[in-house]
Amino acid sequence: MKVILLDDDIIALDYLEHQLMQIPEIEIVGKFSDPDLGKKEILNQSIDLAFLDIQLPKIDGIQLAEEILQVKPDLKIVFVTGYESYAVRAFELNALDYLLKPVKLERLMNTIQRIDRSHTEFDLDRLAQKNQSLQIKMLGHFQMILKEKQLPPLRWRTTRAQELFLYMLQCRGQFIRKSTLIELLWPEYEPNRAYSLLYTIIYHIRKTLEQFEDYFSLTNSVDGYVLNLNNVLLDVEEWENFMMSSLPLKNTTIADYVNMMKLFKDDYLKEYDYWWAESERQRLKMLWLRTSFRMAEWYMSNHQQSKAVEKYLEICHQHPIAEEAHFALMKIFASNKNSLAVHRQYRLLVAILLEEFNEQPSTYITDWYDNWKIEHEN
Repeated sequence: MKVILLDDDIIALDYLEHQLMQIPEIEIVGKFSDPDLGKKEILNQSIDLAFLDIQLPKIDGIQLAEEILQVKPDLKIVFVTGYESYAVRAFELNALDYLLKPVKLERLMNTIQRIDRSHTEFDLDRLAQKNQSLQIKMLGHFQMILKEKQLPPLRWRTTRAQELFLYMLQCRGQFIRKSTLIELLWPEYEPNRAYSLLYTIIYHIRKTLEQFEDYFSLTNSVDGYVLNLNNVLLDVEEWENFMMSSLPLKNTTIADYVNMMKLFKDDYLKEYDYWWAESERQRLKMLWLRTSFRMAEWYMSNHQQSKAVEKYLEICHQHPIAEEAHFALMKIFASNKNSLAVHRQYRLLVAILLEEFNEQPSTYITDWYDNWKIEHEN
């Protein structure tokens, strides 16, 4: 592994060189105390890894790394600093690691081992995944599927990292301001502390997603971040695009509707109780409800009453307070002279509305039911 060292502190530079020389797989091809010379050599040499001090003369080490990564985006960078308060800033950049001075050999070897793993396991994964779409299911339980096999759950260091990733996935392709994320996750924290936490989590998200770098790209600017997806199939996106396509319901398309509605197995991100997901969950549920009513009405108008009943029952199961579905079933049961089913459906509606809202069914439903009972009893 070819490496270059850059630190304006000559003693620290020599000490880091001494520690690295004890690791057999390391070849030091240059060490520099001048940032300009170091940058030039890093850009011109074929190297695998650069160790950069964060506090450099003329230029900030993180800014220097940003300039280098614009030319060599695949270069591995490890930051070195004498102050832990500076190290947290490195998390915002896609750095491999950071080391505190004086650099201990054991800590250094852990860093090198991480690089070795990234050069072997991840490369093999990328070869296996080449041209394979990654499927992500967000309707119901969150799942990632590759080559028709469900992948193990992503291992997040913290629950906040998981939440931030899912929020970015919901906002995929959109620019998200850092201030928005601070307000989302740490509204009660003072700004410096909140931003440090944000940079730390962004760092861990990038590390977790390294093995899926062909599919996810998390880029940042001064003010915020964008999560872009490549060759990723999202069930929620596929489902919503179809539902919003305004494809007319007819004999030649009803099967397409049936198949697409099967994708909506359960609520959006069902297992996560995030407040920001609730509005999206309700929006998608309302879209499912409107489409279900359209399908049930189409079945009725095309003399497929049994399928209409199935659809209305499905609506009542998924959305018990949908009065119109209960009412439609009552009218169908009445037309079939199934009095017991009419009574049962009305009583079920009454019980649900009393339990949920302490209210009675809408007047038009109650009036219809009372009139039907009078006619039926006579």
